[in-house]
Amino acid sequence: MLQREILDPLELRRTTLRPQQPAALGFAVHPWADVLLPEPEHDHGAMAPAGALWSTVEDLARFTAALAGEGDLIPAATLEEMLTPQGLVEQQDGGWEVAYGLGVQLWNDGGRRTHGHGGSMPGFLAFLETAVGGDGVVVLANSTGGVDVGTLATDLLAILDQHEPAVPQPWRPTPTNAQTLALLGIWYWGPTPIGLRADGEGGDGSGDGGLALTDIGRGGRTSRFAAVGPDRWRGLDGYYRGEPLRVVRRGDGTPLHLEISGSFVLTRQPYEPGVGIPGGDVPWEAGPR
Repeated sequence: MLQREILDPLELRRTTLRPQQPAALGFAVHPWADVLLPEPEHDHGAMAPAGALWSTVEDLARFTAALAGEGDLIPAATLEEMLTPQGLVEQQDGGWEVAYGLGVQLWNDGGRRTHGHGGSMPGFLAFLETAVGGDGVVVLANSTGGVDVGTLATDLLAILDQHEPAVPQPWRPTPTNAQTLALLGIWYWGPTPIGLRADGEGGDGSGDGGLALTDIGRGGRTSRFAAVGPDRWRGLDGYYRGEPLRVVRRGDGTPLHLEISGSFVLTRQPYEPGVGIPGGDVPWEAGPR
């Protein structure tokens, strides 16, 4: 399956389960002297799926381009799912720097997101890092340790960005239907204003596009949402990742409020009259029970 689904479509002719000559020799450095110690290649048996795959910079560059969204090997929807954080190291300000998606590691450097993976076997280190639609870096070293291939890859990307910035893509309008347009603008969670804008990355191609809750300077919780049906979205990231968002409309079809997770209500005015409490009001009785 690996050969049929990945190696052949990407023409990775030098990516194999065992080394094909010419191949680099693996080494380790003696802990107490500047002496090279050979790391003999061998069949890793049950541990082979953890990293026993031989490749070249050229082959991994093709694979990195596929992870950046080039070609048709990985559908856009699948790549979006792969790059959605499943587990992350959250910082005190609510942001994150390192996370894991599906099959890839994710990095967030001041809002610039990249993804890829590192790997190692006795005698060898590897690392690849790329951005969607952007540049990528592959680093290979025939050493068991002593080389920070992850930092080197990140530094190389930064140097490339500095000296050869990416050419901006031409602006193209994102189809958004009239009902979705009517939802955009300022909403309130209690007294806190939150912006709601169209987000093309979460679109489903029907014009019922993605949405993004954005902080407008009052500390509101933010997330992007992908359309899953009429008046229905699901959180892609941030505080509301995985949570449903739906529009509650009046009898005439105009939006009354937004409901997230069945418990968060966003209204057009702070504490807007006429909008009920999620789940209904609970009657209050005075006096002891």
